[in-house]
Amino acid sequence: MHRDVLTIGETMVIFQSNQIGSLENITSVSPKIGGAESNFAIGLARLGESVEWISQLGNDSFGSLILKRVRGEGVYNNHVVFSDKGPTGLLFKEQITTEKMNVYYYRKQSAASYMTKEILNNVPFESLKYLHVTGITPALSDSCYELTMHAIRLAKHHGVKIIFDPNIRFKLWSKDKAFKVLHEISALSDYVLIGDEEAYFLTNLQDPLEMCKKLDVNNDKVIVLKCGANGSYVYDGQLSHVPGYPVKTVVDAVGAGDAFAAGFTHGLLQGTDIINCAKIGNAMGALVIQQFGDIEGLPTKDVLYAFLENDNETSDVVR
Repeated sequence: MHRDVLTIGETMVIFQSNQIGSLENITSVSPKIGGAESNFAIGLARLGESVEWISQLGNDSFGSLILKRVRGEGVYNNHVVFSDKGPTGLLFKEQITTEKMNVYYYRKQSAASYMTKEILNNVPFESLKYLHVTGITPALSDSCYELTMHAIRLAKHHGVKIIFDPNIRFKLWSKDKAFKVLHEISALSDYVLIGDEEAYFLTNLQDPLEMCKKLDVNNDKVIVLKCGANGSYVYDGQLSHVPGYPVKTVVDAVGAGDAFAAGFTHGLLQGTDIINCAKIGNAMGALVIQQFGDIEGLPTKDVLYAFLENDNETSDVVR
């Protein structure tokens, strides 16, 4: 089976209510699925791209639920394994107000945290175009860090381009370790898709151009700085601002960055210039935050392009 993109990481069952309020007062929650890498993969699959997601799930009903859902979205999953070493991770979302959300993880010593580099045995890297890496997988455990670096080495060996989304999770590791590892992976990547707050953490700078210059350590990569409602900046030796899309009501902001990455990668696969790749990413982010759940708002190709065609933004890209 041919696939253009590979991503590796943990997916959890998410329990979330459509009601606003504390979990102690909510009477019901619905199971959904979410994880940066599977969100990204599902986003790409809905846009008609060939993408594979690799993970390790607990040998339990939650693991079965996740695999069925991801498989049903058309994502390749031939190398997903089940394990008795740990359970499938869980996550609870608590929407306190329309502006504030609390997230509770139950993922310590989960099945995914026991992944090793051997999970990549027999994965056809030679057929890939892009490897998508986040900063979450190496944070799960030492063996997951080794797995991430092994995947990067294999990608480099086969000429596969690396797309890196730091996706910083301070609940998973110390700031010192995050700083070191995220810089290490960033230096090895071809495209770095980073949030403005994450860029501030890694550079201690606030000016978009200076941030991007510092992150482009070898002068050999594209840096995309994601700025939420303010759109994004693209740096490839010069800085370009790509306006965002206004959203009247943000329902659930979680998953916006993963949607952006899916849209950006879709643009790359279609041979689109990087400015328009970022424009597609901005549109994906705007669409996904208007529904509850990490993946529920991810559009199909028809919906995405209808949204882009109805764009009222007439200003040129600011350079």
